[in-house]
Amino acid sequence: MEIILVEGDITTQQVDAIVNAANSSLLGGGGVDGAIHRRGGPAILADCRALRASHYGRGLPTGQAVATTAGELPARWVIHTVGPVWSGNEDRSALLRDCYANSLQVADELGATTVAFPLISAGIYGWPIDDAVRQALGVLRSATPTAVTETRLVLFGADTHAVARQVFEAG
Repeated sequence: MEIILVEGDITTQQVDAIVNAANSSLLGGGGVDGAIHRRGGPAILADCRALRASHYGRGLPTGQAVATTAGELPARWVIHTVGPVWSGNEDRSALLRDCYANSLQVADELGATTVAFPLISAGIYGWPIDDAVRQALGVLRSATPTAVTETRLVLFGADTHAVARQVFEAG
């Protein structure tokens, strides 16, 4: 599987599936989640409401992933995953890795060959960017899905992209 670092806006990626750093409610929010819901339109929210009604009434658990339509986005699906909030007192890195692994599994089940990921938990959830990149790359480099051939780590801003490039090149 090829891993590509992209500086930009995840909502403009022309891929089979875009991963959403969602909140557990699945009803939209700020950051990546808000941008995906705004650009994707009401079809995404309608699918999320249906998922809540049928399976996730209390919200999607941290680290899990579920797919909806992509609405008006240039993708076929949105895969929603809830990242952990950073804690200096508790190691939650396994939950962060689960976000990537479970999203890849959902993408594989959908038959997606290209997937764009944001840097999960590195925004308002406070995860240090360099470690968030290491966690993401650790999963993406070791994954062996059958359908996914390309993953993009879409990084918002030049500073974030520069940090990710350093971590990526360090191995």
